Amino acid sequence: MLRYYITDRHAAGGAEALLRSIAHALEDGIERVQIREKDIPARELCRLVRRVLALPNPHGTEILVNSRADVALACGAHGVHLPGSSIPPKTLRSITPPGFLIGVSAHSLAELRAAEAEGADFAVFGPVFETPSKAANGPPQGLDRLREAVRAVAIPVLALGGITRRNAAECLAAGAAGMAGISFFRGTH
Repeated sequence: MLRYYITDRHAAGGAEALLRSIAHALEDGIERVQIREKDIPARELCRLVRRVLALPNPHGTEILVNSRADVALACGAHGVHLPGSSIPPKTLRSITPPGFLIGVSAHSLAELRAAEAEGADFAVFGPVFETPSKAANGPPQGLDRLREAVRAVAIPVLALGGITRRNAAECLAAGAAGMAGISFFRGTH
C-alpha cells in the first residue's frame, strides 16, 4: 500500500509542528509526502520544502510540492502534484529531470483518463467518502466509483477523502494502490 501524506500546517499546529509530523512520517517510511501549503508565497514555500528535504529520510520517502513545479525543481524535490485543471504533465516533462514524479488530482473518470493520457505517473481520486474538506469537489464517489476508476486506467490510483483506518481496507479491496490524505496520517506518529 502506497501511503501519501498531504500536509496542512494549520491542522498540524503551525510550521514547526508540521516539520515534526513530517519527520515522524519519514521515520515511519511513508512513501510520499505532498507539501500542500497553498497559502504561502513561493519564497517561504521554498524554505519549507528545503527544510523538509534536509530532514533525515532513512526510507527514501519522496517529497512532492503541490502545484508549484518551479519550487519543486528549484529545491530538488522528487516531484509535483497538480490539480486536474493544471498544465498537462507531458508539458512539464520537457523541463523536469528523469524520474521526476508528476501526480494529478482527479474527481471524475474523465479527469482520471486525461491525467493518464497526459503522462501523469499516478492520480489521487476522490473524495471516496464524505469529508468536509472535500465538499467543494462534489458528493462522495463511493467504493463502486473507486473500483471503476482503478480499472479505467493503468496508472496507480490512490484513494482520497474521508479515509479512515476502518475503511482503508475497503479502498484497497476496490483496487486502490494506496491512501492519500491529511487527517488519515495526522496523529498516527
